[in-house]
Amino acid sequence: MKRVVVTGLGCLTPVGNNVGDFWQSITAGKHGFGEITKFDASDLKVRIAGEIKDFNPEEYIEKSDIRKTDIYAQYAISAASQAVEESGIVGNIDAKRLGVYIGSGIGGISTFINETIKMHTKGPQRISPFFIPMMIANMGSALVAMKYGAMGPNLPTVSACASATNAIGEAFRAIKYGYADAIITGGADACINPLAVGGFINCQALSTTNDPDNSSVPFDKRRDGFVIGEGAGVIVLEEYEHAKKRNAKIYCEISGYGNTNDAHHMTAPHPEALGATELIRLTMEESGLSADEKLYINPHGTSTPLNDKTETLAIKNVFGELAYKLPISSTKSMIGHMLGAAGGCEAIASIKTIETGIVHPTVGYKEFDPDCDLDYVPGAARKMDIDKAMSISLGFGGHNAAIMFNKI
Repeated sequence: MKRVVVTGLGCLTPVGNNVGDFWQSITAGKHGFGEITKFDASDLKVRIAGEIKDFNPEEYIEKSDIRKTDIYAQYAISAASQAVEESGIVGNIDAKRLGVYIGSGIGGISTFINETIKMHTKGPQRISPFFIPMMIANMGSALVAMKYGAMGPNLPTVSACASATNAIGEAFRAIKYGYADAIITGGADACINPLAVGGFINCQALSTTNDPDNSSVPFDKRRDGFVIGEGAGVIVLEEYEHAKKRNAKIYCEISGYGNTNDAHHMTAPHPEALGATELIRLTMEESGLSADEKLYINPHGTSTPLNDKTETLAIKNVFGELAYKLPISSTKSMIGHMLGAAGGCEAIASIKTIETGIVHPTVGYKEFDPDCDLDYVPGAARKMDIDKAMSISLGFGGHNAAIMFNKI
C-alpha cells in the first residue's frame, strides 16, 4: 500500500478567496457573515449568510465559458486552480494517473432555478441548451478534469454535507491502493438563493437569530441552527514517492478515512451517536496513530442543537477521559456551513493547524451547555504542539465521513 501526502491547497470562502486570507481570518477569529446581498431576503425569517465577496471568475475561467458554467462549478474550478498551481503537479504526471474527486451536496441549483423560471414565463423552447450540463452535480469535477487533462479516476461524491470529506477520503484510498498517483479533490456548493435558503428555513436547519456575531455559535447553549455559507475547498493528494521524486512541497500525510451511516433519520443524527462513534473509531484505526493530546479535532460543529450534542457524545465515546484534553474548534463558527464544500475547507484548516501549530478558535462561544462539555477553544487561537488532525463531517441522510492528517 502507498503513502499519501498533501501537496496543494486552494479555497474560496466567506472570509477569504485564497488559503492565505482564509487562514489569516480564522486564526484571528474573524467571521464572514452579513446581510444577504444575492437576493432580497427581507421577507424571510433568515436574512444573513456567509457570502463569497469580490469573486472574479475571469481569474480562473475563460470569459466565453463563464456563461455556460454554474456558479458552484466556477467555485470548484477556482479553488482547484489554486491547489493545482501550488502543487506543480501538471506537467509532472502521467495524465492517465491524475484524477479528480470534487463533490457537491446540491450542484447547480441556481441554474435549475433560473431555467425553471424561464420555462414557466417564456416556454420550454427557451430553456438553455446548457441547462443540463450546468445543473448536474458532477460537472465541477468534470470541468476541472478537462482544464488539466486529468484522464485518471473521476468520482464526484454527493453525500450532502459530507460530500467533500467523502471525496477526499475516497481519493486517499484510490492513491493508497495504486489506482492513481495524484488526485485533485474536495468540494464546492453555491446555495445562497431564495429556494435553498427558504427550504433550509422551513426544515428548521438555519439560525433565526439574524445577528452576524451570535448566529453561528457551535457548542454554545444558545445555538439554534447554522448560517448558510458558500464556496469551495480543494486539495491535491499525491503518492508520497511520486511527490518526493519531483521535490514537491509536502504539507502533511493523510493516513485514515472513515465512512459510516446512521441509518436513522433524514435530517437528525442518531441520538446515541452510533454512526459517528464508529466513524471516529474507524478513522483512528486506519491511521494507525495513537490518540493523545497532540490530536486536534475539527468537528462538523454546525451550531445546531442535536448535531453538536451528539458529535460531542461520539468524541467522548471513542476517547473517554482524553476527550476533555483535546482541542476541538469549529471552522463553521466563522465561515458558516458551506454544505458540500464544508469538508474541503475544514480539511485545509486541519492541514494548516498541523503546519503552523495554531489552533483557530470557535468564535461566538460564550454560554456553557452541559451536553457540550469539551474544550472548544473559545475566545482566541492557541499555539499548540499538534502532530495530527481529524476532520469530521456529518450530513443529512445520516452520511458520516472523517479523515486524518498527520505530520510526516
